[in-house]
Amino acid sequence: MINNVFVTLDVATRSVVAAVLREESTQAVDAALLLAEMAVPHPARPGWPEHLCLAHAAVPYDRLLAVDARLEQAAARPVVVPETIVIDRGRVFVSAAFLAACETLGVSVQPAPPRSPAAKGAVERTFGSINSLFAQHVAGYTGSHVLERGHAVEDEACFTVAQLQELLDEWVTACWQHRPHDGLRHPVLPKKALAPNEMWSALLGTCGYVPLPLTGADYLELLPVRFHPVTGRGIRINYRTYDHVVLNEHRGRPCPTGPGGRWEVHLNPHDVRQVYIRLPDGRLHEIPWIHRDHVHAPMSEAAWRHIRAALGRRAGRERHEADLAEAADQVLRRARPLPGTGAPAATAAGPAAARSTPGPQTADEDTPAEESLDVLEAHFPHAGGHSDGREELSAPVGRYALYDAFEEAEHW
Repeated sequence: MINNVFVTLDVATRSVVAAVLREESTQAVDAALLLAEMAVPHPARPGWPEHLCLAHAAVPYDRLLAVDARLEQAAARPVVVPETIVIDRGRVFVSAAFLAACETLGVSVQPAPPRSPAAKGAVERTFGSINSLFAQHVAGYTGSHVLERGHAVEDEACFTVAQLQELLDEWVTACWQHRPHDGLRHPVLPKKALAPNEMWSALLGTCGYVPLPLTGADYLELLPVRFHPVTGRGIRINYRTYDHVVLNEHRGRPCPTGPGGRWEVHLNPHDVRQVYIRLPDGRLHEIPWIHRDHVHAPMSEAAWRHIRAALGRRAGRERHEADLAEAADQVLRRARPLPGTGAPAATAAGPAAARSTPGPQTADEDTPAEESLDVLEAHFPHAGGHSDGREELSAPVGRYALYDAFEEAEHW
């Protein structure tokens, strides 16, 4: 279930310059990285039709390409570096991580007046349009209450967050950016409602285009900051140990600039397999999790938290951390779709590989890996297939598409 849709809207063109889906509430890192996403070109996804590329949009493409070579493979969406961003007073937007990201990118922050939803009316109306024009046409849509959902909607095809994100990106590029908006008018053509891309093209002649090159180091600077000591074992965060040889000369030593002698560490909560520490040379150095080579897919902090809750501690710290890494890798492998299919690996392997056996909610230190996975499947029912013999409904193969209402009506 998607609990949060986070968008940034360019009021001048009514363009959705960045959008992200999250299964849980949005974090400060999502808001910070969304600022960077709107300032760089969006790459066209493989399989998209050619008319969704910027080269086929109604913009002075050749002149833009001469300024920014990254636009050659870009999608037909505006690239905007905002001067001012209007925010509500949510915890995410007033966080130190988001305000630091705005300061890094040179964006001023203007909080909306309290208890004044009309101050962000354009954004609220855009959310309503996304819900009515996009979300309700996706399989598995539940609506805001039971009167807006169909019968047994939970049995419809389910998408992963990444697949839904791809659907949303394509819809924004193909539909929203080319849909005339009554609030977009040009002084020369006051009776014609312009599309967001058309308004962006008209304003390019007035405002121009200034590329903002962002490197990998710039994205690392936008990650949330926390402070930890460097011990003889490395850096310890949430029952995970991070270690590297670059820490050897700093083990057990206080940081000369950090609060309380602790070191500045940057962590991406959507992939906790590594952290980045700022050493005295001023650079951020990547420090891997000691079990990173064993977990072959990105793992979020939320997934790690659930795995820890499912597997109780029955051994020493080192063995317990290794058991958690083994369980995480098995869950991620079973939840990952096989190449060329929309089904998880456990579903494709058959019922024997996707069994779910009731049992204790903790794993003993001598428990085999298969039994540990059975315990986890009780907490992660979507990691494997159905155990009751029902047909597994998977996402469409290849490119994903929205429901065609007229085509669906033929089957009624």
